[in-house]
Amino acid sequence: MSEAIQLLSRKDFVSDQVVRWCPGCGDYGILAQMQKIMPELGIPKEKIVFISGIGCSSRFPYYMNTYGIHSIHGRAPTLATGLKVANPDLSVWVITGDGDGLSIGGNHLLHALRRNVDLNIILFNNRIYGLTKGQYSPTSPVGLKTKSSPMGSLDHPLNPLSVALAAEATFVARTVDTHINHMGEVLKRAAAHKGTSFVEIYQNCVIFNDNTFGYATDKNTKDDTIVELEHGQPLIFGKHHDKGIRLRDLEPEVVNLDHVALEDLLVHNESSPSANLAFMLSRMRYPDFPEPIGVLRSIERPVYEEGVFNQVETSIRKNGAGDLRAMYEGGDTWEVVTNGHH
Repeated sequence: MSEAIQLLSRKDFVSDQVVRWCPGCGDYGILAQMQKIMPELGIPKEKIVFISGIGCSSRFPYYMNTYGIHSIHGRAPTLATGLKVANPDLSVWVITGDGDGLSIGGNHLLHALRRNVDLNIILFNNRIYGLTKGQYSPTSPVGLKTKSSPMGSLDHPLNPLSVALAAEATFVARTVDTHINHMGEVLKRAAAHKGTSFVEIYQNCVIFNDNTFGYATDKNTKDDTIVELEHGQPLIFGKHHDKGIRLRDLEPEVVNLDHVALEDLLVHNESSPSANLAFMLSRMRYPDFPEPIGVLRSIERPVYEEGVFNQVETSIRKNGAGDLRAMYEGGDTWEVVTNGHH
């Protein structure tokens, strides 16, 4: 790390733009943590790019004093893929939301994940369309009454973590906008991962879906409604650390540690080649279970852009560098004659 990079601070990553989110929006906490961890990554600002689509979260690039692209609805993973392949030395971050990333952008998100492009995809999930004023989103719960579902939503919601795992993502994690220190650690883990990292952040929309994750943020309930994952450690939770998760007939169940030994509890393994455990954890939902936060899965797999460059180099060695004009003018050609003129 150079001396210049070591001297960077959070202020170096704060842009001169006025932050335009609603007072109390969870996006403020996410922005603050992102600006805080950036100096710790040891990456020059000119090698960092934030790319977003459309939505409240998509204003993010304006507020980071780095390069940024505010793209079109749902297409941020596509632009990020092209940019990373064109310049693999860049640290590329995709900022998206539950509407932008899982509705119109769902197809693009899935393919970025399965290709394992070396990107960091951060999905702000507030279970609502905020920028367009409160319509239900792909993650809104059944029955939610909104401007576009006045009698209650009929759609079964998507689970972002389950979607990412089904797409064979190599790094999948979740954190919460009010869990400041936890969020910072998860973001640093995502940045360090080689391949596509996917992080879902529970984020509160105070205007259109306030307190949707109140059970996970309220100091009186959060200890009993979330379980913090730690690789190699048993799943223990509760205000007094007196509850745990064990498997019975391949199904998770909540147990009281007064009646169950620690060695009977489920032990987290984020690096399991199979995504079975991670997928099971992603399906644990409140109020039946505590919801997991932390890293569900982190495995190694070849990254997409390295494969692209290997193919290009192999082709050049075999066929030469090529000639674009020759390619255009080669092969079958024809002339169109109209009234005796070419």
